Amino acid sequence: MAKKVPKEEKKGAVKAAEKKETKTDKSASTAKTATVKSKATGAKDPWKVLIYPHLAEKSMNMVEFENKLTFIVRRTATKKDIKEAVENLFDVKVLKVQTETTTKGTKKAYAKLSPETPASEIAARLGMV
Repeated sequence: MAKKVPKEEKKGAVKAAEKKETKTDKSASTAKTATVKSKATGAKDPWKVLIYPHLAEKSMNMVEFENKLTFIVRRTATKKDIKEAVENLFDVKVLKVQTETTTKGTKKAYAKLSPETPASEIAARLGMV
């Protein structure tokens, strides 16, 4: 006669226990990243959010024709963080922020400025033009 194996020793029970551990591990790591994220993108230093201005032909055309500035930003930065950083650094009003993650893994942000402040002035201050 076959010997009965307790449920704890069955393979399915072990896998279920491992899955529970994995789920708790993920939530712990998410909480840790959230803490790092808020520290990294704090409003104290805007250059922790904005890494550097993006200098390319497309970016320069956006400055001239669309009144937009383009920056490479920290991957964990939110649109709100980017908007606050640009407004604090350059004393301008930002209407809209668009972001994209490039194939290289960097995050690029396009900040649309209000019509009162031309982006070309800010670009000149940054040495882009």
